[in-house]
Amino acid sequence: MYTGKKIIHVDMDAFFASVEQRDFPHLRGRPVAVGGSSQRGVVAAASYEARKYGVHSAMPSALAAKKCPGLIFVPPRFDAYQAASRQIKAIFSRYTDLIEPLSLDEAYLDVTEPKTGPGSATSIARKIKNDIQAEVQLTASAGVSFNKFLAKIGSAMNKPDGLTVIKPAEALGLIARLPIEKFYGIGPVTASKMKRSGIHNGADLSKYSLTELNSMFGKAGQYYFRMVRCQDDRPVRSSRTRKSVGAERTFENNLTTLEAFLARLDQIADKIAERLQDKNLIGFTVTLKIKTSDFEITTRQTTSETPISHKEEIFELVSLLLQHAPAVPTKPVRLLGISISGLRSISEYLPDPQLRLGF
Repeated sequence: MYTGKKIIHVDMDAFFASVEQRDFPHLRGRPVAVGGSSQRGVVAAASYEARKYGVHSAMPSALAAKKCPGLIFVPPRFDAYQAASRQIKAIFSRYTDLIEPLSLDEAYLDVTEPKTGPGSATSIARKIKNDIQAEVQLTASAGVSFNKFLAKIGSAMNKPDGLTVIKPAEALGLIARLPIEKFYGIGPVTASKMKRSGIHNGADLSKYSLTELNSMFGKAGQYYFRMVRCQDDRPVRSSRTRKSVGAERTFENNLTTLEAFLARLDQIADKIAERLQDKNLIGFTVTLKIKTSDFEITTRQTTSETPISHKEEIFELVSLLLQHAPAVPTKPVRLLGISISGLRSISEYLPDPQLRLGF
């Protein structure tokens, strides 16, 4: 099972909200939601103080305000988040060139042969965390293991400001005990379906054969079969060109209502879903582009923890992006566009279990 690789997954803690608390001292220690406070607003990110009340990203702002009395809404400042992300990625590059960003606030690093620093991946992860704290004034959580799946699991285990190492000898036991909803790549809908079938943790999942999982979950069954056995030979891929699939539409008559925006976005999402399926691709990041009648262009972006490929998934996310702060456009809109990035081939994300693993 051991690959000989040393993989770190770094995930910033409540990134957007933490940047706001860093830059505005009066927000520190208080429940903060990045997003719109209007009736139609949506939470883009929540501080840990807000999460204690059950507030989370993609939650309607009205519901978040009910759950958390005194919740402070702040509009997103994507320039500030991007600037912090660039600083963090510069820190990563001190230790390795094998960096695979997943979004503004998380990345995989292959430190099997580091550029500098100690040979221990755990020590490198600790140094990266310390560098981020000292230079960016933010905290990060890190997972260290011998493959990407386990490193990702590790980074989520002791948030915030955590460092979790999963060694080969303990990996299978840990995964056997892990609740199914904590598995990377299993979303709420799939977790509910699994629980209805009596699958509550890794030990339950491991009882099912590949044939049974394929029958229950289609192509994703291959991924679940390998995942629960800690079999993941995906390399950390550093790519300097950002691949995406997108479509946009300029309208003869400017759009002025939310209903009109959503109707056009539904059509664009349908077209992108067809392109993804034709190319056998899935993605993780959705970007919405809006051009108003005075040619002002704004973009809004979000990254999903689970793969995106179907029209319904794309439309749901762009609908949230459209309606969260700075709110629905107040000027007439002449163009709308959607793009999907963070692309993977389905065969790469759900690798064939019959392939030689090389462990």
